[in-house]
Amino acid sequence: MKRILIAEDEATIREFVVINLKRSGFEVFEASCGEEALKIYDEQNGRIEIALLDIMMPGIDGITVCRELRKRSPNMGIIMLTAKSQEMDKVGGLMMGADDYITKPFSPSELMARIDALYRRVKLVGSAGEPSYGKEITSGDFTLNLHNRTLTRNNELIELTQVEFQIMEYFFTNPGMALSRTNILNKVWGEGYFGEEKIVDVNIRRLRMKIEDEPSNPQHIVTVWGLGYKWEA
Repeated sequence: MKRILIAEDEATIREFVVINLKRSGFEVFEASCGEEALKIYDEQNGRIEIALLDIMMPGIDGITVCRELRKRSPNMGIIMLTAKSQEMDKVGGLMMGADDYITKPFSPSELMARIDALYRRVKLVGSAGEPSYGKEITSGDFTLNLHNRTLTRNNELIELTQVEFQIMEYFFTNPGMALSRTNILNKVWGEGYFGEEKIVDVNIRRLRMKIEDEPSNPQHIVTVWGLGYKWEA
């Protein structure tokens, strides 16, 4: 059974989402506030694979819940539910470790397309199994293990979300090549992605904070002005 947690304080929106999730075969766990969401996740001992988090909730807000869930699991999928006016909150949620966001109001088809795409990435990580050091790509001080889906620098582990790993895999298999935002978006989020290209930029910012000595002066994930990014070892 596919397991998903939805934290949304507006009952009508939550019920609408729950109906569509159950129709798509998900086991759904409902929370009306951030505190309840974290309690449910802990009670399930990490068995929840996807979380839908409304940014604005009473008590602990969605961005804080996102940060706490990401501490508990680097591999679970997290989608933020936002209003059109919450532009900075969208970025804040992504910087805290969310994989994607959906702007209200949204259609059932958009919601399920985004959830299904993220669920496939989560299951890909979960099916990796035991480490296999024969499936690695080395680039300078960095090593990407394609089997256990990890990145290390000088043998020190760098924790990545599944989206971040896919971006790094795209870079490592195309070293020195200028990759457009559109190419990265299509490769990682899929050609049918409903969202905006700026999600690429936010994830690049997050990656630079993890791998660059000076994130404001990146030496590895280099900006190609007017196009996108390239990887330099």
